[in-house]
Amino acid sequence: MADLTFTITAMTADEASFSYDTDRIERCRPTSFLGEIIGQPRAVRALSMGLDIPGKGYNIFVSGEPGTGRMTAIRMMLKTRPLPPDLKDILYIHNFLRPEIPTLLLLDPGEGQMFLQAMKTLVRRMREEVILQLTACTGETGDKCIVNPDQLSEALTEDFQDIRTAFPHPTINTYLDDVLEDLVEYSFIFSGVDTDTVKSAQFFLRYSVNLLVDHSGTVSAPTVYENHPTFSTLFGSIDDKGDSRDENSLPFLSIHGGSFLEASGGYLIVNLVDLLQEEGLWDHLKRTIKNGMVTMQNSAGSHQRNPGGIKPEPIPVNLKIIALGNEELYDYLFIEDDDFYKLFKINAEFDFSMPATDENIGNYIGFIQMVVDDEKLLPVDIAAAAEILRFGSVLVEQRNELSTQFSLIADLLREAHYWAVKEGAQRIDRKIIKRALRERDYLAGLPESKIIEQIISGEMLIQLEGSRLGMVNALAVLDRGTYSFGIPAVISATVAPGTEGIVNIEHEAGLSGEIHDKGLLILEGYLRKMYARNFPLSIYSGICFEQSYAEVDGDSASSSELYALLSSIGNIPVRQDIAVTGSVNQMGEIQPVGGINEKITGFFAICSRKGLTGRQGVIIPRLNIRNLLLPDEIIDAVRRRMFNIYPIEHIDEGMQVLSSRPAGMRNTKGVFPVNTINRLVEDKLKRLYEISRQQN
Repeated sequence: MADLTFTITAMTADEASFSYDTDRIERCRPTSFLGEIIGQPRAVRALSMGLDIPGKGYNIFVSGEPGTGRMTAIRMMLKTRPLPPDLKDILYIHNFLRPEIPTLLLLDPGEGQMFLQAMKTLVRRMREEVILQLTACTGETGDKCIVNPDQLSEALTEDFQDIRTAFPHPTINTYLDDVLEDLVEYSFIFSGVDTDTVKSAQFFLRYSVNLLVDHSGTVSAPTVYENHPTFSTLFGSIDDKGDSRDENSLPFLSIHGGSFLEASGGYLIVNLVDLLQEEGLWDHLKRTIKNGMVTMQNSAGSHQRNPGGIKPEPIPVNLKIIALGNEELYDYLFIEDDDFYKLFKINAEFDFSMPATDENIGNYIGFIQMVVDDEKLLPVDIAAAAEILRFGSVLVEQRNELSTQFSLIADLLREAHYWAVKEGAQRIDRKIIKRALRERDYLAGLPESKIIEQIISGEMLIQLEGSRLGMVNALAVLDRGTYSFGIPAVISATVAPGTEGIVNIEHEAGLSGEIHDKGLLILEGYLRKMYARNFPLSIYSGICFEQSYAEVDGDSASSSELYALLSSIGNIPVRQDIAVTGSVNQMGEIQPVGGINEKITGFFAICSRKGLTGRQGVIIPRLNIRNLLLPDEIIDAVRRRMFNIYPIEHIDEGMQVLSSRPAGMRNTKGVFPVNTINRLVEDKLKRLYEISRQQN
């Protein structure tokens, strides 16, 4: 247990402050920076393994916060992937025997475009030969000019043979036989027709080629990012005009490809959160991966039958899916979907932070310079770079860590450039970076300023001076988009004889989350462990967040609730000019919490508006010291001893600060000293037990 004598002292300004040394930054500055992936060794290794293993099921789930370089890393690692040997152009051609089942044709890269052009040339020759025969007809007998099928076939023999020679493919050979037979069979329709009609005739469309995927210009493995995943964008579609029951319809021309076909032989990147928004799409994707075949469907989705009974031949696909998501989605699918791990064996998890090592600091500087160069921003001096690094630590609330959300760093650079230009500066210095951050806070800080006004005006009943029984100013964090701020929240506790224990009023009102409920149960455990050793705990206590009508969750206020409870039990007034944060366990040990900088800054802002007295301050967990990255004005106030930060390890230390009374430790006989906090609390609990026993 911590030292429980009254020796808790406030932090010094040196202890509370943190900055990056410019000499260290200068020493870490890289000689060159090639835009490499920064601070993600695990994710990069997972991506590499997933990309290199060809085995079925080695698709990749990529998780992590936006802006951590997920897409940058994926693009960098994919741009050098070699052209796969099994890459194919994908085409559909007319099936003369069964038009409702268009014929699938797979050709080597570039051959699809060549075959398409060859068929266009052949169709042009067909038209020319038909027109030639019609033009040669004199019509002296008064009969209609006719097209002679045998002459037409003989005239086109060499053209057909050229295509057969260029494309020695069994399906193409059979198709050309069908084309010639079809042309000869229906050549009579041009008899008596003028040449202009022949030129515009839609009949020749039946000899067209529907090139769905063209790899004539592909030089590396196909990579497709589908940013709007639907049935049609992923798997292709069939237009309603493709009705095989209509003799004038050409179903094979109504087929459109999708991302699966475009990425076949390579990689398809898709946001799984977006994909799951459309009913049935996830199940269809899994079936397609398992079967390795894409079945074309109606553009309206998989729940409707294809129009006109069209059933194109399924298309074999071989690709690797890279699914973007978050940790929560990964955990959910892993537990709830039996197929998920079978299909996505690799989880590349991008971390939101990285150690602030010399190497990573150097990479940060390299990234800053890259953004400046690429976007032609004003130059950044070394002091500004130090402030940007500090901002990187603020984002993750760790002095020895840096954020890997580089998109946020780039945003700060752009905004700093804007303000530097407004000021007519020639470079971005520390002062400009700080102004950019202040402007952010100002633009997003309307809700915070309104709450501060309500506290100052007395509309919110929060006492910031003197002492009160059973009431503690806890510190909470409110989020507004990307902006978060701290505010005090009054926690009150009342105590009476009874056996109900600690009643969570928020829970009774349906406003308490499960974690907060657990925190209240921990308080009972602490009371039993600390005081009720020789008698039952007989208490009826109500704990409440005053003037709060939103759901309360988390355990960061559990120490505040315990302070209020101990104050009420022991009849010990506690200071209102000290705000509190920290969670507590059953041993009374104070545990670290999140949002520590916002909490301290929020309370300091209110105290500043009221007027700093030198007595105001906050109690925080000692383990949160490594998270302190406070604004200059707070450090200055700490230096002038106008604001105090008390780091503690045990609930007794916090009670000593709040009550200016020693906590007291049990002597060899197991008794707390008279007039100490713990003696007052234990004596009161004994009296409550006696009263409860008499009543029963």
